[in-house]
Amino acid sequence: MTDPVELPPLTGGCLCGRVRYTARGAPTFELNCHCRVCQKITGSGYTPVAAFAEDAVRVEGEIKYHERLGDSGRKVWEGFCAECGARLTGKAETMPGLLLLQAGSYDDPNRFRPTADIFTASAAHWDAMDPAIGKFAGMPEM
Repeated sequence: MTDPVELPPLTGGCLCGRVRYTARGAPTFELNCHCRVCQKITGSGYTPVAAFAEDAVRVEGEIKYHERLGDSGRKVWEGFCAECGARLTGKAETMPGLLLLQAGSYDDPNRFRPTADIFTASAAHWDAMDPAIGKFAGMPEM
């Protein structure tokens, strides 16, 4: 039996550089979320997001969290740089122990490998999606 190959740490941060993060290990999942909240937060068609074990991510700098209710009726927290406002992280009561990282904030965004598009029922007609990955009208069971 061979030892699993350890991935190099994933690094990223905000626009102004005051917040930096390092994530170790493989993400639990990588998705493109097309919900209306993600559209409004990004000003775009979707958010590319990856989930990591919260204890595998080290964050340096101040992240300010905005609390809201998700479609589940449970709490969700969107994390932004307190200085420049760049969206970096997210947390959800429905996913304890996971920290969501915004793939657009990676130092190397090519590390992101989505396996599905979620909330496709909310996708804009101009939002071209990769036909090779799974599609879910809403939030799939995790």
